[in-house]
Amino acid sequence: MLSATRAAGAPRRPGSLGAVVVPLLILAVALCVALAGWALVFVVRDRAVILKQLFGAAAVEAVLLVQAVVAGMQLLGGHSVDGALFWGYVATALVLLPVAAAWAFAERTRWSSVVLAVAALTVGFLEWRLWQIWGAA
Repeated sequence: MLSATRAAGAPRRPGSLGAVVVPLLILAVALCVALAGWALVFVVRDRAVILKQLFGAAAVEAVLLVQAVVAGMQLLGGHSVDGALFWGYVATALVLLPVAAAWAFAERTRWSSVVLAVAALTVGFLEWRLWQIWGAA
């Protein structure tokens, strides 16, 4: 997210790409891709989701929560975005993995792994879209 101390027209601080803090974005997307890859291995092996994968989804969710808090702080600091669009993406990203994890926990077939993989990839793409929305403001 954008540095709250960066004035309009001031040079970007190191570690920022557009208006997104690179390490947080990379971490979120990397965790999503890793979780999706792990779930896809289980799809190929015709196995259901295991508890360790759900812990992985919880780790992704924790990063998303941190990102939402940072975004809220940046918005309070003066950064402006289309609120409904931005917070719609944030809310969707925050809700998607817990719903997929609950579904995967209830469904004890290989389809639970498919659900988790699709959800993780979707959250990764939502993160990419959030970066675009934030940077366009």
